[in-house]
Amino acid sequence: MLKRLDLYIIRKFLGTYFFAIGIIILISVIFDLTEKLDNFIEKEASVESVIFDYYLNFIPYFANLFSSLFTFIAVIFFTSKLAYNTEIIAMLSGGVSFVRLLRPYIIGAGIIFVLSYTLGSWVIPHANRERIEFEDKYVSPMKKITDRNIHVEIEPGIFVYIDMFNSVRNSGSNITIEKFEGNKLISKTSARQIRYDDDTKKWKLNEYVIRHIDANKEEIDRGRTIDTTLNMVPSDFIAVKNFHETLNTDELNAHIKKQKARGLDNVEPFIIEKYRRVSDPFSAIILTIIGVAVSSRKVRGGTGFHIGIGLLISFTYIFFIRVSTTFAINGDMPPFIAVWLPNFMYSFVAYWMYRMAPK
Repeated sequence: MLKRLDLYIIRKFLGTYFFAIGIIILISVIFDLTEKLDNFIEKEASVESVIFDYYLNFIPYFANLFSSLFTFIAVIFFTSKLAYNTEIIAMLSGGVSFVRLLRPYIIGAGIIFVLSYTLGSWVIPHANRERIEFEDKYVSPMKKITDRNIHVEIEPGIFVYIDMFNSVRNSGSNITIEKFEGNKLISKTSARQIRYDDDTKKWKLNEYVIRHIDANKEEIDRGRTIDTTLNMVPSDFIAVKNFHETLNTDELNAHIKKQKARGLDNVEPFIIEKYRRVSDPFSAIILTIIGVAVSSRKVRGGTGFHIGIGLLISFTYIFFIRVSTTFAINGDMPPFIAVWLPNFMYSFVAYWMYRMAPK
């Protein structure tokens, strides 16, 4: 049962959090509009499109991106004011334990965790699709139309290698198709060029060589042009910047499963995104505990000193998160460890600071 003290702290916590988020969003929108206004005018983007297709989708993305940071700032700001006004001392002197004092903070952080996770997993991915589509049309192209060194399993036992593929022309160069039965290679097709026909929904191979391999003999078939059906389409090779951010959690899991089954190597950003959607909201709880421990002590310098120390801790935390995810993308560290390592490390920091906090 929540008491008056709990409701008071939760109300102050969440009120400060949403106020801080609102201020930074307003500033960000102004700076972003100033930077991109020339693009909007040059490419004749309508006011309605700018507001509803871009900024209405930009705001939740940006707010959720820095949610943990502003959770921490909110805790530091209003808790240090309580400490400066000796309200924390009065609570502890009145028999309220530090653990009991933490309870409304954890509840508030839990509310932010649920909100952030829900937004990041279900609401923001849909908003990102419209935002990225708008940026692709009116700001700068987001799609990568040429891909290289494609190696994919399109069906069980059928592997395709393409040296370079252009999604505008729907064509690629230097293709190899290998078919296996178990571990045995039964055919290998090589072609100088491959092109997709939108009318027939088939692939056309130019200057091809097909080797049919048997235990006792090998047959070779050569020709200028041949049509074939393959379980792939040109859109499979269009790379969109931050595409992993446009998939909700169900779509993300399905995409990861599909990419792994097809043997593609660029699955790390999607796995990192999957783990990040839980770890980033969870960091709000850790930063809340650290924030209370830092700002609950009355010191010379008051709120300014607490905010300075808090920002130093939070920025090192965020820097650590970015460095560890970079290692995961480069393949030097498993994605789960890379994403969750900062939370594990700063959990110990939170525990140590809790032990050092005034009781």
